[in-house]
Amino acid sequence: MFHLRTCAAKLRPLTASQTVKTFSQNRPAAARTFGQIRCYTAPVAAEPFLSGTSSNYVEEMYYAWLENPKSVHKSWDIFFRNTNAGAPPGTAYQSPLPLSLGSLSAVARAQPLVEVQPNVDKLVEDHLAVQSLIRAYQIRGHHVAQLDPLGILDADLDSSVPADIISSTDKLDLAVFKERLRMLTVGGFYGLDESDLDKVFHLPTTTFIGGQESALPLREIIRRLEMAYCQHIGVEFMFINDLEQCQWIRQKFETPGIMQFTNEEKRTLLARLVRSTRFEEFLQRKWSSEKRFGLEGCEVLIPALKTIIDKSSENGVDYVIMGMPHRGRLNVLANVIRKELEQIFCQFDSKLEAADEGSGDVKYHLGMYHRRINRVTDRNITLSLVANPSHLEAADPVVMGKTKAEQFYCGDTEGKKVMSILLHGDAAFAGQGIVYETFHLSDLPSYTTHGTVHVVVNNQIGFTTDPRMARSSPYPTDVARVVNAPIFHVNADDPEAVMYVCKVAAEWRSTFHKDVVVDLVCYRRNGHNEMDEPMFTQPLMYKQIRKQKPVLQKYAEVLVSQGVVNQPEYEEEISKYDKICEEAFTRSKDEKILHIKHWLDSPWPGFFTLDGQPRSMTCPSTGLTEDILTHIGNVASSVPVENFTIHGGLSRILKTRGELVKNRTVDWALAEYMAFGSLLKEGIHIRLSGQDVERGTFSHRHHVLHDQNVDKRTCIPMNHLWPGQAPYTVCNSSLSEYGVLGFELGFAMASPNALVLWEAQFGDFHNTAQCIIDQFICPGQAKWVRQNGIVLLLPHGMEGMGPEHSSARPERFLQMCNDDPDVLPDLKEANFDINQLYDCNWVVVNCSTPGNFFHVLRRQILLPFRKPLIIFTPKSLLRHPEARSSFDEMLPGTHFQRVIPEDGPAAQNPENVKRLLFCTGKVYYDLTRERKARDMAEQVAVTRIEQLSPFPFDLLLQEVQKYPSAELAWCQEEHKNQGYYDYVKPRLRTTINRAKPVWYAGRDPAAAPATGNKKTHLTELQRLLDTAFDLDAFKKFS
Repeated sequence: MFHLRTCAAKLRPLTASQTVKTFSQNRPAAARTFGQIRCYTAPVAAEPFLSGTSSNYVEEMYYAWLENPKSVHKSWDIFFRNTNAGAPPGTAYQSPLPLSLGSLSAVARAQPLVEVQPNVDKLVEDHLAVQSLIRAYQIRGHHVAQLDPLGILDADLDSSVPADIISSTDKLDLAVFKERLRMLTVGGFYGLDESDLDKVFHLPTTTFIGGQESALPLREIIRRLEMAYCQHIGVEFMFINDLEQCQWIRQKFETPGIMQFTNEEKRTLLARLVRSTRFEEFLQRKWSSEKRFGLEGCEVLIPALKTIIDKSSENGVDYVIMGMPHRGRLNVLANVIRKELEQIFCQFDSKLEAADEGSGDVKYHLGMYHRRINRVTDRNITLSLVANPSHLEAADPVVMGKTKAEQFYCGDTEGKKVMSILLHGDAAFAGQGIVYETFHLSDLPSYTTHGTVHVVVNNQIGFTTDPRMARSSPYPTDVARVVNAPIFHVNADDPEAVMYVCKVAAEWRSTFHKDVVVDLVCYRRNGHNEMDEPMFTQPLMYKQIRKQKPVLQKYAEVLVSQGVVNQPEYEEEISKYDKICEEAFTRSKDEKILHIKHWLDSPWPGFFTLDGQPRSMTCPSTGLTEDILTHIGNVASSVPVENFTIHGGLSRILKTRGELVKNRTVDWALAEYMAFGSLLKEGIHIRLSGQDVERGTFSHRHHVLHDQNVDKRTCIPMNHLWPGQAPYTVCNSSLSEYGVLGFELGFAMASPNALVLWEAQFGDFHNTAQCIIDQFICPGQAKWVRQNGIVLLLPHGMEGMGPEHSSARPERFLQMCNDDPDVLPDLKEANFDINQLYDCNWVVVNCSTPGNFFHVLRRQILLPFRKPLIIFTPKSLLRHPEARSSFDEMLPGTHFQRVIPEDGPAAQNPENVKRLLFCTGKVYYDLTRERKARDMAEQVAVTRIEQLSPFPFDLLLQEVQKYPSAELAWCQEEHKNQGYYDYVKPRLRTTINRAKPVWYAGRDPAAAPATGNKKTHLTELQRLLDTAFDLDAFKKFS
C-alpha cells in the first residue's frame, strides 16, 4: 500500500471529489425498487502462481513494477504489461528464452504479446478507482440494501442511490447495469470502460471479498460487494476510527460464503420462531380484546435474543441483564427468560386478587429474574429483565447501573461475566434524549459496562407517526454513531440474516467490549396496541401488512423446499407448543392471588426473611466510639501516600480538619467522611456519583487528592482507612442528571449492602432527572415490590444566588409522600419511628447539624429494610462557624434526631414562651441570630424538624404540649407556595387535633424560586424575620 500511495501521489490521478461533483450534477435520482438479484460468475485469474503463498510475492513485485518497470526481471515486466493491456488470463505469461553466453540480446528482443508501453497513469487510476468503488460500498452500501420486509419504505428515508455505487438492488439487470456503469465510468466518476468489467484488478488489503484470491475481475468485484452490502443486511461501520475494528467487521461480512448455517441450526431457528409466533397467536385467541402489545411483525426478535444470549454464554457470560419497552415483553418473559406460562396467563384474569401491598403494575411492565441452564451451551445462565414504566427508554441507564453493580460485586473488571442487552423501539431510540445520555456513559471509567448489545425493533412507525415526521436522521439508530458503535441493519423477514447479525453482534461485544446496535427492520401487524386501528393514519402500509405472509410461514416453506424439515415435522412442532400453552392455560385458572414478588428483577437473598419481611423492626444506635471517629478524622486530614504534593490551599483545609478532630468537633465534610469511613469498615461498599463530587461543587469534600507535580496521579484517602475495608468509589459523572441518576438507581438495585449516593451539583438540577424520580424512586416499591436505598444529596438554600441554584424543590418531594395528613397514627405503637419508616415510600430530611447528617447516612444502612433517602444539603452551612457538632453527639448510644427541640432559655421556662417557631434547615441559624439580636430567647422557642417525612407526629406533639401558652408558626425561607408549608401545616394541625392555628412566616407566593437581586433577597429575609418575631403579627388574623 505504501508503494501504491507513493505512486499515486507522484502521478496525481483524478480524485473522487473532482468527479463526484460533475457526476451528481448530471445524474437523475435513481428510484429505489426491490427486485430479485441476478448473480453473475466471472473467471478469476487463472495463473497458477497467483494463488497460495506465491501471491504475496507477486503482489510485492507488482507494486515495485508500478513504480519502476525496470526494477523487475524482463519476464515479469512483459507479464505485467500483458495483464494490464487486457491479455486474457493464462496467456499473459511468456516463458523466458534460455540464457546462455551471448543470449542477452535475445532477451532484449523479447516482445510483449500486446505492443504497448505501460500506461502507468491509467493503471494507477483504474486501481484507485476500484479501491474507491470498494470503499463506496463499504461506506454507503447499506443505503441500497433490501431492508424493508414490506418493500414500500426505505429504511434510511431516502429513495435515491448514492452517487458512487455502481448498482443497487435491481441494477444487475444487464441493460440497466450497463447504462449505470456507462454513466459512472465513461468520462464519469471512476473513469473505467465497459470493457474493464472483465479486467482483473488486484484487491486492496481493506477488503475480504476475494477470500483466498488476491485479484478478481471488476464484474465479480461488483457482484461480491453487492452480495456483502446490498442484500438483507446493511452494515454501518466506516465511521469507526479504529482500523482493527473495521477490518474485523469487513471480514465478518465480506468473506465469501461466511454466512452458512447447519441444518441443526436451521431447525433450532424454526422451533424458536414457532414458539414466538404461536405464543402471540395463543394470546390473541384467548384474550382478543386485551392489550398485550404483541410482537406480531417482529417475531424474529425471540430467536434473535436467544442467539445473542447463546453466543455470549459460549464466550463466558453467565449473567445477562435486559431492559425493554412493553412491545413483545410477555413473549420475551415466556420464551427468553422462561417465566412459567401459567404465571403470565393468569395476569389476564380480571378476578385475580392482589396479595402484595402497593399499587402493582400492568403485566407488560413487570420484570423477572431467573437462573437456568442454557440448552445450547449447557452452562448456567442468569437472566434478569428489569421492570420499567411506560416512559420509553427510561430503563436504559437503570439497566446499565445494575449491570455495572453486578460486575463490581463479582470482580468482573472487563465485562466477561456480566453483560446487558437493551431493546428499543425505532421512534423512541431516535426521539428520547436519555438514549444519548446513556451512550455517553458507555466508555467512562466508573460507568462502563464494557459493551451493551442494543436491539432496535424497528416497526418503521411510532404510535401513529410516520418516521419521516419523527426524526431528522436517515436511520433511527444514528445516535449510536457518536460512540463508534457499529450498526447492523437487517431485514427481519430473513431469519437467517438476523441470526448471523446477532452472532456477529455478540462476538463484537465479546471481542472489543464496546456497544453494538442491531436494527431489526420489521413492521407492526396490529396498531399500537391490539385495540388500536392503524388504518386511520397508515392506510397504504397496513394494506400491505394485511397481505404480508408471516415470517414463520415463509421460513418454514424455505426449509421444507431445502429438505431441512418436512411438512409433518413442522406441523408437529406447532402442535407440541400449542399443547404446552393449553396445559399452562388450564393450570393458570388455579391461580387466585397475584404475588408481585414473583416478578422481582433484583432479589436480595438473605437480606429479608423467606416470606420477604424485614428480619427485625428495630435500628441499633448509629453512634461510633471515639477511637474510630478520631482515626477517620486523622486520615481525612492527611495524605496517606508518600511523595505526594498537594495544592497549598488544600494543605490549609486538611490542617483545619486536623484541628477540628483535636477539638472533638466535626463540620459538614468531616461528618460525611466519618459516616462513610465507618461503613467501609463494616464491609459496606460506598459509591458517590454526580457532577464534580470528587472535590465537591463548593470545594468542601476533597475526597480525591491530585498530585501537583505528576499528571493524573491521584489519591483517595478513604481507601486507606482500614485493612480489608470495603472499597470506596467516588466519581465525577458526565454532565447528565437523567442518565446518571438512573444509572445510580440501577446500581443500588443490585445489593442492599451498599450505600449509593447521587449528588446534584445544585438541588434544582434534579428536575432534569424528574422521570427517574417520579417513575422509579418514588413509586418503585409500590409498583414492583422493589426496595431501593439510593440517597439523593440536593444542595438547597436561599442565599441570594438567583432563581436557579437556590431551591431543590422540596415541595415536589413532599407532595409525593404517601402518608395521610389528616390521620394521626397510633403514637403508642412499639417502634413507632421504625414502623413509620417501613410504611413510607421515601424519607425526606433537611439536617441542620453535621452530627445529624452523619447519623442519617449511617441509619440508611443499619435499618433492616431499604427506602430512598432525600437529603436537602446545605451550602453556606458547610463553613458556618455555628454548624458544628461535637463528638459527644456521635458516640455509642446516639441516634438520628428526627426533631431537635429548643434547648435554650425558652425550654427552661416553657410557660413563658409566647411563640413556638417550627423550621427546618438553614433558616434556623437566621432565626437564632435574629432572636439573639432582639433579646427574645425566653419568649420565642425554635424547634427544628429534621425529618420531614415520615412526619414526626409523636415528637412534635410533645413540643406543642411543652409550651401551652405559645402560638404556633411555621417559618421557612422559601416562598409560601413552595418549600414545606403546604406539607407541614395540615400535619401539625392533625397533631394538635386542630386546637390552634398554624401561622406562616416566610416569603410571599411567587412563580420563581428566588429573586435574582441581592438587595431584594435581603429585604425579603428581613421581612420574614420581622414576621417571625413580631408577637403581634398574627393578631389581625385571629
